[in-house]
Amino acid sequence: MKYAFFPGCSLESTARPFDLSTRAVCRALGIALEEIPDWACCGSTPAHASSDSLAVALPAFNLRKAQDAGLPVMVACASCYARLRTANHRIGREPEDRRRAERVTGRPYDGGVEVRHVLDVLVNRLGADRIRSKVVRPLAGWKVACYYGCLLTRPPEVVAFDDPEHPACIDVLAEAAGAETVDWPFRTECCGASLSMTHPEVVGRLVHRLLGMAQEAGANLVAVACPLCQVNLDLRQAEAAKAHGPLRPMPVLYITQLLGLALGLSPEALGIDPRTVGPGMPPPDLAAGAIGAGGGNR
Repeated sequence: MKYAFFPGCSLESTARPFDLSTRAVCRALGIALEEIPDWACCGSTPAHASSDSLAVALPAFNLRKAQDAGLPVMVACASCYARLRTANHRIGREPEDRRRAERVTGRPYDGGVEVRHVLDVLVNRLGADRIRSKVVRPLAGWKVACYYGCLLTRPPEVVAFDDPEHPACIDVLAEAAGAETVDWPFRTECCGASLSMTHPEVVGRLVHRLLGMAQEAGANLVAVACPLCQVNLDLRQAEAAKAHGPLRPMPVLYITQLLGLALGLSPEALGIDPRTVGPGMPPPDLAAGAIGAGGGNR
């Protein structure tokens, strides 16, 4: 099983732990990743908001490179995944979008490269049973609120690898890792990440509401698969508590980090920094000398 990997800009900066843990977990599970050579930013939200031509052409530029390599594409960032899938969707259906992308990139692309999210590959291609068979340190005692956010499974006509309103892929992987998942109602609610700079007061309210509900449901950790959600829910906890009431610090980790721990990988290999995880990390034997042992820095 081999994929052309598109890391995107976030995984080389604020979401470096997502990059490390995705690559490490794929290696451990026998999934080969070949990074797309000389890839460019997919445009994400800026191109989407300012130039419709670039919003399609930038993903097409990267997908054409994968096509040259003869490989399907795997993406981890929810925003990059949405942009690459959207470009394929439009180029495959609208001749004018295809011509505009070709004019911008200077190369033809027909929208035919398969694009899959890492969760899609792990759950629907590899399968929970196979992953479970590789677990060496089950996360017994970990109670996880699986948070999908508003983008990962929407719009369904473009992404379509999980139920858009009641997704389950993160829950499947957390349970395969031996953790217990909690039932909570805000798993696809927006955390307000795109308003972080313009309306931080709104974001603080949303973060407090989400984490408060996760704690009320009995979770002691939140698992995510979006770089923006992770940063937003992790770094804004103290600010949200100050503005809206007490909030127990809660670790917010990528699902690939949880899965990697269960597969026996070290916290360092997965980009888990005990200084930023927070004191609420579940304390099973995994924590000894690793995560949670040093408490948080909030």
